[in-house]
Amino acid sequence: MAQLSTEVPGDERGTLLSFVEAQRTAIRETLEGLTEEQAASRPSASELSLSGLAKHVAEVELNWLRMAQQRENERLRTPETRTEGFRLVGDETVPQVLAFWDEVARETAEFIAAAPSLDDVFPLPQAPWFPKDGKVSLRWMLLHLVEEFARHAGHADIVRESLDGTRAMG
Repeated sequence: MAQLSTEVPGDERGTLLSFVEAQRTAIRETLEGLTEEQAASRPSASELSLSGLAKHVAEVELNWLRMAQQRENERLRTPETRTEGFRLVGDETVPQVLAFWDEVARETAEFIAAAPSLDDVFPLPQAPWFPKDGKVSLRWMLLHLVEEFARHAGHADIVRESLDGTRAMG
């Protein structure tokens, strides 16, 4: 079960990263003890699978990290490949997806630790869902990752419970 670490007064970066990690853990735990086939199954009304959710959130985190770094995202999805971001394709496996996510998480933590301030901002790309010439802070990005991961942790809980009755925090 995901454990929240105790806040260290004045350590906003550590606190935010611990909340991000708690939500990562919540998603990862829904995959424990499953075969590749079970992790890829869609036992609920949703089209989401647990392995697809893990891949999606890892790629989402990478995308936000690359935007913050103002670097090209080497895994950026196109309209044609968007659905592949929600399922494992080819020879992809759950351990590979989780190892990739571990690397992204490590890089996120290092980037945040090295940033001069959580108030540092970066531009948002042109997209219908972002304001024109929008910018967000690193703090906002971390809070958004908590929001994104928590939403998908809820999805993952429902999928896992539909699959075999296993419940989070149970």
